[in-house]
Amino acid sequence: MEPIQYLWKDRKRFLGLPLSFTRYRLSEDRLFCEKGFLNIKADEVLLYRVRDLQLNMSLGQRIFGVGTICVLSSDKSVPHLDLKNVKHPREVKELIHQNVEAAKDKRRMRTTEIMGDADQDDFSHDFDDSDLDDNCGE
Repeated sequence: MEPIQYLWKDRKRFLGLPLSFTRYRLSEDRLFCEKGFLNIKADEVLLYRVRDLQLNMSLGQRIFGVGTICVLSSDKSVPHLDLKNVKHPREVKELIHQNVEAAKDKRRMRTTEIMGDADQDDFSHDFDDSDLDDNCGE
């Protein structure tokens, strides 16, 4: 088994310093979030399932050069993943976006937006905008 090659790694930061036990990683096809020291919770989102990315930067975050990237996906277990207080958030958001598009192209899939019936089954290739949560918060 080959080790995963990461394109980007960072930690959640406090006052601009990586002083936490929350780690973020991006591979060619997945986004990982690992939290904890003794008890670890690991989440991952397949990039082809990402529906939307949002960048939030409060005044305090801007002062320390960090921001929060909200990842909204069609993943049932992790539909909303916040990458909190990451360094160079604009560049990271663009890197994630580029890899999301590459993952969708690799699978030869494009998402289509369906307006209306919210009772439809949620498939990875189409979705209802009402499922998206516009309130990415911390």
